Amino acid sequence: MTISRRDVLLGGAAAAALAPIAARAQTSEVVIGLTYPMSGANAQIGVDAQRAFETAVDIINNDQDFDLPLARGTGLPGLGGAKIRLIYADHQGDPQKGRAEAERLITQEKVCAILGTYQSAVAVTVSQTCERYQIPFMSADNSSPSLHRRGLKYYFRASPHDEMFSAAMFDFLDAMRKKGTKIETLALFHEDTIFGTDSANAQTKLAGERGYKIVADIKYRANSPSLSAEVQQLKAAGADVLMPSSYTTDSILLVKTMAELGYKPNAIVAQSMTLSATSLKA
Repeated sequence: MTISRRDVLLGGAAAAALAPIAARAQTSEVVIGLTYPMSGANAQIGVDAQRAFETAVDIINNDQDFDLPLARGTGLPGLGGAKIRLIYADHQGDPQKGRAEAERLITQEKVCAILGTYQSAVAVTVSQTCERYQIPFMSADNSSPSLHRRGLKYYFRASPHDEMFSAAMFDFLDAMRKKGTKIETLALFHEDTIFGTDSANAQTKLAGERGYKIVADIKYRANSPSLSAEVQQLKAAGADVLMPSSYTTDSILLVKTMAELGYKPNAIVAQSMTLSATSLKA
């Protein structure tokens, strides 16, 4: 996975937005905690995130001739050139590990804010811990819409959520129907954490509003070792469009299992999947 301009901008914007929190004290360094899956099934996501954030911090901390926020000059100008230092914590995709790591970052590492977490289920516990300590949590890439509706004062989101993504997906389906493509039935396939549940709820609501029939709504266990039974159900349903909501490892397993079982949907419109494709034929 390559680091895109969006990744760098998101990392830089998140770091810059949180830095003024340290302005209440004289400091030459702003310490920010990041918690991501650095090991386990989704370890590559953590590695990629680390590269993106370190690139953003290098741009901020050092004088760069780039047309990017805070690139020119060194450090944070609003804090007299203070530099950003990042401390990483591996939550391993486990919400309770995320809670423990967030508390360690706050109480031992003395971070002024925490960013993360990729998995929305982990964001739930990390944000609750940050709220208890009155430390801002920047939800850099968690997409479940319910996260920002819990009334937390120290929760911030810098990116779109799944209701927005789903609306764009249905806009695309609507546009293809207007061009004459037959799209009447949908199959939802989603993992069983807050991410998959919120995504399926948003898509179910939009399907009803826009006149699509859901012929399969399959929830599976996240990080399942096999998806053969679920793929057989999808194949039997024969929907015009398959709409999966899965994290990286599950996405790879899904596509491999589809190939093994000979399931070739007319189209896949995927939510937050590393492997995704669309192939709608008019």
